Amino acid sequence: GHLAFGTSTGNTMLWDVNTQKQLRKMGGHSDRVGALSWNRHILSSGGRDNLIINHDVRIAEHKTATLSGHTQEVCGLAWSPDGMTLASGANDNKLCLWDATASSSSRPRYELTDHQAAVKALAWSPHERNLLATGGGTADRCIKFWNTQSGSMLQSVDTGSQVCALQWNPYEKEILSSHGFARNQLCLWKYPTMAKVKELDGHTARVLHMAVSPDGSQVVSAAADETLRFWDVFAPPSKSHAGKRGASDISGGAKSKKLSRTMHIR
Repeated sequence: GHLAFGTSTGNTMLWDVNTQKQLRKMGGHSDRVGALSWNRHILSSGGRDNLIINHDVRIAEHKTATLSGHTQEVCGLAWSPDGMTLASGANDNKLCLWDATASSSSRPRYELTDHQAAVKALAWSPHERNLLATGGGTADRCIKFWNTQSGSMLQSVDTGSQVCALQWNPYEKEILSSHGFARNQLCLWKYPTMAKVKELDGHTARVLHMAVSPDGSQVVSAAADETLRFWDVFAPPSKSHAGKRGASDISGGAKSKKLSRTMHIR
């Protein structure tokens, strides 16, 4: 497998995780690279220089498009599951949707300005095509749902705190959000009712990133408290007691959680 990461100097690095060797060093940005998203052999990078660059990692001249749709740092990128649309969020409070065929002269398919703060959290639904969830920063606090085909906002929910990351449950219509001030918690919501199923406490600073395990059952969260925390939050269908779980967790209090282990990465 390959691992990509962005650097503070504007490079996008590609490593072979098996041999633990660097494969490529791809330039193009003039400032730090804070967002990445894969679409097969295309790796998209978002920078503090307000740009998005599409890299074809197979070829020497890797830069296939430079997309200019934002006026501040690009802090979120996510390709749709079908590989047809790239969603980008930035510190300019804007959400942009780009066609996969976009060139350096292209404009976004849609520029959506409903958020009132930076848009870092982006997550495409694995259950419904063209359904995108986005989260806004401290001055916004909302999770918004979009029909990316029409560009229309379907729903907006005020969560009460900044939304840093979003992850869909691969098995059920649920979405997990991670937050900052004041509680730095994770929240699990039913979709589309947005009834809160449970809250997961443990981090002591804003929870910046989340990722789902290959089998879809565990979520790892990374926070500004310099810890990774692993949560048993999504249950595969064969092990699921979804109807009972929601009721028991709510009756047991909002702080119900199952934390498998914590790893400090200082």
